[in-house]
Amino acid sequence: MVRRSSLVVVATLALAVAAQSARAADATMRISHQVPVAHHLHKAIEGFKVEVEKRTEGKIEVKIFPAEQIAKAAEHHPSVARGSLEAAVATNFQWGNTIPEMNVMTIPYLFTDLERIKKFPGSDAAKILEQKLEQKGVKNLAWFYITRQSIFTSGKKPIVQLADFRGMKIRGLSTISDAGLVAVGAAPTPMAAPEVYQALESGVLDAGITDVSAAVSRKFYEVQKFGTVAPYFSVYFHMFVNPAWWNKLTPAHRAALEASARKAEADMVTLTEETAAVAGKQLRERGMTIHDQTADEQKAWAAAMQKPVIDAFVKATGDDGRKLIDLLSKL
Repeated sequence: MVRRSSLVVVATLALAVAAQSARAADATMRISHQVPVAHHLHKAIEGFKVEVEKRTEGKIEVKIFPAEQIAKAAEHHPSVARGSLEAAVATNFQWGNTIPEMNVMTIPYLFTDLERIKKFPGSDAAKILEQKLEQKGVKNLAWFYITRQSIFTSGKKPIVQLADFRGMKIRGLSTISDAGLVAVGAAPTPMAAPEVYQALESGVLDAGITDVSAAVSRKFYEVQKFGTVAPYFSVYFHMFVNPAWWNKLTPAHRAALEASARKAEADMVTLTEETAAVAGKQLRERGMTIHDQTADEQKAWAAAMQKPVIDAFVKATGDDGRKLIDLLSKL
């Protein structure tokens, strides 16, 4: 009888704890993203989680799902727009032709100065893109600067001169940004980052393009021998949320999320720069031959590749695209 009473007490306590836990959070924020946990973006999102739960005293519970655990990169927009997910983090160029204006940062050699990059969140340029996102059914919450240093990786020969691109099957980003690669004779295939390693390993691709830090976290050094580091373009990941979910939050909770997002944006600048500063050394230590692009090489690449991308960008975006280029140039 005593044993049975004890079991009843334990069960009652367990139910009470479960009920208390259920009441602890007013809202759950599931965030899906595509990068591995070793990537510095994941670390920044973990910091965002801590900040949100601190500012809301646990009333918003943040759950992070890295490396496409619950949604593929291509599924992030529709999943958030229809409410299957509260939030996701994607790269600007993954919007491709859906929101062609999101490709503006990937115009070669246009926007890679750190002081200008710091000014982008909250800028008029950012506001234009956020309006475009709202038209596609999502609310943008944060801009995570991820790189201003690209690395062109290859297996058989380094990519240093423009002639080295000829016939090269290389990872592409979008039809717009790939116009520069096509102009120098490469054959780009747009591909989400999680798919690139296997494509390089199997020979579907000869060469890759990613940020220097991601070449470490995604272990490109296992399948590529050479890397050329260039201030080719900038890339942002950005966090967007479901508007209906957002509107149901209290004003205080929305303010807490926005404050957490602003802190994460600022922290990401420092984290990205620190990570990139050691990434080249890490790739060398793992056996890759790394070439840092010279000023003359930058000029040659810019002369050959920038205009084709600008032409493709303006053709797809019209006046808004021209305005965005101008706004970024003036930051």
